[in-house]
Amino acid sequence: MGVQEVASIQNLEIAVVLLVAVLVLTTLARSLLLPYPILLVLGGLALSMLPKMPVLRLDPDMVFLIFLPPILWSAAYFTSLRDFRANLRVISFLAVGLVAATAAAVAAAARWIIPGMGWPEALALGAIVSPPDAVAATAIGRRLNIPHRVVVILEGESLVNDATALVLYRAAVVAAVTGAFSVTDGLKLFVLASVGGILVGLAVAEVARRALALTEDSFTEVLATLLAPYVAWIIAERFHVSAVLACVAGGLYLRQYLSEAVTPATRLQARAVWEVFVFLLNGVLFILIGLQLASLRPAVGPGEFRPLVVEAAVISVVAIAVRMIWVPLAIGLPRLIAAALRRDSAPEWPRVFLMGWIGMRGIVSLAAALALPLATASGAPFPFREDIILLTFSVILVTLVLQGLTLAPLLRRLGLRDDSNLADEELRARDAAVEAALARLEQLAGEAWARPAHLEQLRARYMQRRAHASALGGSDGQSTMEDVGAFRRLRHEALTAERLRVISLRDRGEISDEILHRIEYELDVEAVQIGTGELRRR
Repeated sequence: MGVQEVASIQNLEIAVVLLVAVLVLTTLARSLLLPYPILLVLGGLALSMLPKMPVLRLDPDMVFLIFLPPILWSAAYFTSLRDFRANLRVISFLAVGLVAATAAAVAAAARWIIPGMGWPEALALGAIVSPPDAVAATAIGRRLNIPHRVVVILEGESLVNDATALVLYRAAVVAAVTGAFSVTDGLKLFVLASVGGILVGLAVAEVARRALALTEDSFTEVLATLLAPYVAWIIAERFHVSAVLACVAGGLYLRQYLSEAVTPATRLQARAVWEVFVFLLNGVLFILIGLQLASLRPAVGPGEFRPLVVEAAVISVVAIAVRMIWVPLAIGLPRLIAAALRRDSAPEWPRVFLMGWIGMRGIVSLAAALALPLATASGAPFPFREDIILLTFSVILVTLVLQGLTLAPLLRRLGLRDDSNLADEELRARDAAVEAALARLEQLAGEAWARPAHLEQLRARYMQRRAHASALGGSDGQSTMEDVGAFRRLRHEALTAERLRVISLRDRGEISDEILHRIEYELDVEAVQIGTGELRRR
């Protein structure tokens, strides 16, 4: 057996061990009522200390290409476009302004505490640790029953801030490698990368939408949704624009049309495949963060551990403090002024404080640090490369573990409750869907194939729904295949009318995408149960 074959078998064994560890730790996290990313990172740290555990070194290109496209696409797909637009000002303050402020503050702190570090290297460190992680925000925020508007803002911020941070990162690395830096060139790069990335994402999503409309095979359609984020990422990288924004724009765009582009069966299959796929990617990523300790340990020489702890503590405190200061000033203060002028409601300070405290860093920061070049243009080693990687790892641990573990008690202390708006929207949407179904049944009453007994049965069911009854029952045991087919067609027409009404409510901005997802899932399940899951809208 050759050396390469042995290495391949070992890599496969390691992958299996990691997947088993992910399943065990996530199950344990549910039992302990902990967000699973935190336990996965701690589990990875524990595994890295085992004597015979092989050293795993993350390939930054692999992390960016394999893991990030589907995770970002999925996060954008489940983000409500209406809520994103409604909170765009706040999201922009955080995704652009806060990232820049954090990068500058961390750079100043790094130059003060690390002797000899220049501005380019310090700014590279600041850009690396400035963006909170989309994966961590989604995985932790939704499992702790954080108020809906806070989750929307955090997810919107984490979807966009990576693009800002990576542009700053590239500018700082270029300055460190070449010794030249231009603010004008940096701003041009930011604008071109942002606009170009959005255009690429929209173009790929539009092609995917048209491809989905052309095929009628569920497996092909699910595969197309899996390939779309990778295609968007690769094309964006080829054109040197923001691949992050390409995936974000593509995911947001495709979600607006998927409800009408594919069949109910395809949506259910795609949902199941995507949930398992993203869960595995997230789990492996968080456990890999912890496992990096083994590869970073040799970089800490004798007598360097204590200074490293001090430096890591200072950088982490600065990153957290800047967010705690920026969020009230950028979000709370404008609303307070608007409230004083009677144009807006006063800010809810517990929610503002919560948004300031939630700022977990994750895999994007670590991958960016590991992607630092080894040498400058002159051939000299990249200045302070190992220090930047170690400090980045420390900030991830502090923010993810410390802030993540304190979120649950903080929520109880602040006394925050989830918003009631979504519940009201859901009731209105369900009532509108029932009205649409009843109206469609009335239109079909004159059709020869629509039997009066079937119509009355379905009317009774929808009236029960309107009265919030839970039992829908089955068909009344139709005696002939013709009866069964006619009854199934009626139910299909009614379900289609419900779905179209709920989609129109979403398109008009009257309900959130989250409400559409809930009701659409129930309608899809019912369509599959009655055997019409493969039928498209006519």
